[in-house]
Amino acid sequence: MSLTETRYEHIILIAEGVPLIAGTTTKVIELVRETQAYGWSPEELHFQHPYLSLGKIHSALAYYWDHQVALDADMAQRAAIVAAMRANADQMLLQDKIERYRQQPHA
Repeated sequence: MSLTETRYEHIILIAEGVPLIAGTTTKVIELVRETQAYGWSPEELHFQHPYLSLGKIHSALAYYWDHQVALDADMAQRAAIVAAMRANADQMLLQDKIERYRQQPHA
């Protein structure tokens, strides 16, 4: 996996252009999602992720605000993929139930 340094001290980009917090496998969008979902402050993020320094957390959030349009689009695309996978899984579960029902002996 190739890494690209950024002008953000604690942020690197992996080959797919996904920003990670340096020295971790934590994606910037993971912290952003937590601030959006739970309203967590940088201090609460640090409490929840004690392996991340406040400097790394602030750097990740700064990266997000400076690249908000692209990262929001990435999160929306990922959400659409998950929704499609869930719909497909639900359909597959329904098909499995129908098939099992058909295989049962009926009086």
